[in-house]
Amino acid sequence: MQTLPTYADVVTAAERLSGYAHRTPVLRSRTIDAQLDASLYFKCENLQRIGAFKFRGAFNAIASLSDAQQRAGVIAFSSGNHAQGVALAASLLNVKATIVMPLDAPAAKLAATRGYGAQVVQYDRYTEDRVAIAASLAQEHGYTLIPPYDHPNVIAGQGTATKELMEDTGPLDLLFVCLGGGGLLAGSALAARALAPDCRIYGVEPEAGNDGLQSLRAGHIVRIDMPQTIADGAQTQFLGEHTFPIIQREVADILTVTDAQLVQTMRFYAERMKMLVEPTGCLSLAGACNVKELVRGKRVGIIISGGNVDLANFCGLLGRASE
Repeated sequence: MQTLPTYADVVTAAERLSGYAHRTPVLRSRTIDAQLDASLYFKCENLQRIGAFKFRGAFNAIASLSDAQQRAGVIAFSSGNHAQGVALAASLLNVKATIVMPLDAPAAKLAATRGYGAQVVQYDRYTEDRVAIAASLAQEHGYTLIPPYDHPNVIAGQGTATKELMEDTGPLDLLFVCLGGGGLLAGSALAARALAPDCRIYGVEPEAGNDGLQSLRAGHIVRIDMPQTIADGAQTQFLGEHTFPIIQREVADILTVTDAQLVQTMRFYAERMKMLVEPTGCLSLAGACNVKELVRGKRVGIIISGGNVDLANFCGLLGRASE
């Protein structure tokens, strides 16, 4: 049986990340507070290094490796944000990194990953298996795999964002977290349960990729076909063996939102909060807006997972939404 991370691991991760990760700001919006009749606190991981929370888990995982493992190098697979997180973390720790990325990954994410010094190996996400590709390269070269979410040290690292949020705000009533493979949600749940025992935690995923919701209802991990959604960071097909048990134990429910709702949320962030947020990063607020009765009168945490979106695509999405 696998060893699941605990809040103590989140605390250790925070110590490792000190001086490397940004302590991202917690912002407010009177506009959205008035719309929802609630007090919302936005943890802005779109302003984290590499533009996403993924730096936290990647750095914690690589920093936890032995000297021999670091010398051999690491490999990861990712649609973009984990790729950049591993690439930058490896660069800071002087570790060679190879990243397996889909051919249709956003151009900005590909460019940034290469810019941080990582070697990129591309594949077709609809016809090829990224896990098999990474495993083959790891065996051939002796690399250590740093998975995007299903790893205790990755989960613990991601949990440091919620740890910081609640240190800054005090206990919250509700917490909404973007959900793909579950690393951020599982880590957030560990931190929230320790720092605000009565907080109700909700994961939010794309309607087209509701494997998390199905898994929670079924009581076991459900696998789905590759979801078609603008939330590229949540195009996962199943939760992890480490993430699911924590989510099952700690999360109140999982909500889903449409791509149209994600575009509306992107527009809100840009117009009213002056922030660039990628579609996946909009999941949490879009989910909270879907349950107005639940959030009314509550202190609500919103984890914005990232802000890495191709600008042409961003403008195109907002342009279509205004037609």
